Amino acid sequence: MTEGKGAAVERADWQCGGVRWQRCGPALLWLRPVHGERLSALLPERQVAFTIGAVRRCAGVRRGGRHTPCPADARIPGAAVSAQCPQCARLDRSRSVAADTAADDPRPYDVYLAWFGPGLLKVGITAAEREGTRLLEQAALSSALLGRGPLMAARRAEAVLGAALAVPDRFPYAVKRAARHPAAPREQRTAELAALHGRARALGTLPESLALRDFQPVHHDAVYRLDRLRPDCQVAEPAPGRTVSGRVAAVAGPDAYLDLADGRQVLLDGRRLAGWPLLPAAPGAVTTIDVRRAEPAGPDALF
Repeated sequence: MTEGKGAAVERADWQCGGVRWQRCGPALLWLRPVHGERLSALLPERQVAFTIGAVRRCAGVRRGGRHTPCPADARIPGAAVSAQCPQCARLDRSRSVAADTAADDPRPYDVYLAWFGPGLLKVGITAAEREGTRLLEQAALSSALLGRGPLMAARRAEAVLGAALAVPDRFPYAVKRAARHPAAPREQRTAELAALHGRARALGTLPESLALRDFQPVHHDAVYRLDRLRPDCQVAEPAPGRTVSGRVAAVAGPDAYLDLADGRQVLLDGRRLAGWPLLPAAPGAVTTIDVRRAEPAGPDALF
C-alpha cells in the first residue's frame, strides 16, 4: 500500500495493542488516536474473527496509564516481536523500572519467584499494587512471593539472588512457551519453588527493609486454562489480508489459543499481533492465516 490518502484511511482503523492482563483476566487491547484505548475480554469460548490490515505500525508508548501514539507513525516489520520503533522504545525505557531509569518510584514492590518449567525458575520484581498481574503477563505457571519493600530494596534482593544463588531474572520466551504443555505436576513446581524460597530466605545479605514472606505457592493453570491446550497446536503467522476465525480456548502470557472451525488449534502471539490494524470478519469466516508447527526450544537457548 502506498503512503498518502490510502495510508491515512488505514491508520484510522483501530490498531491492535496485543494481549493485556488485568485482575479480571486477559483482553485484547485496541488503540486509536483521539479515541484512546479499548479492551475486548478474551473470555473462554468467545468467538474471535478478524482480517489483518495492510500496514503494521508502531504502537507508541504508554505512560501514566495513557497511550501516546508514535509521533513518526513508523512502519514495523511484520516479523518483528516488538511493535515499537526505535524512537518509541528509547522513550519507553527512559523512565522504566526494568531499565533502572525510575529509581524514585515511591511505591512498594514485591520480589517474586516464578516457575516456568523444570529447572526454569527466575526472580523478578513488580509493583505490589499490581497484585501478581506481572506473573500472568510473563506466563509463569507457578509463583511465590519472597518479600515486599521499597523499590531499591527489591532491586537489591533481585541482584543478591542472581549473584549468590545464580537465579536468572529472565528466560527466552520460546523456552517458557515450550515448557507450558504438558505442564509439570503442581507438586513438582511447589517443591522446586519451596527449595529456592528457603535458600533465598536463608541468605544473610538481603536488604533489611525487605519484609520477607512465608512460602505460599500460587498456581496459574486454571487462569490460563492449560487443560485446553493441544499438543498439535500450530503458531499463526500474521500477514496483511489474512483472516483468522475461531473460539478462545486458552490464554497464557501474550499468547491466545484459538480453536478453529476445521478442528485445528492455533496460537496467536499477541506481541506479533500488536501494531496491525484488525478488521472485523464474519463469524465462521474461513481462516486463511499461515501457520507453522511450534518448534521446541532446548536448554541451549537459555540466557
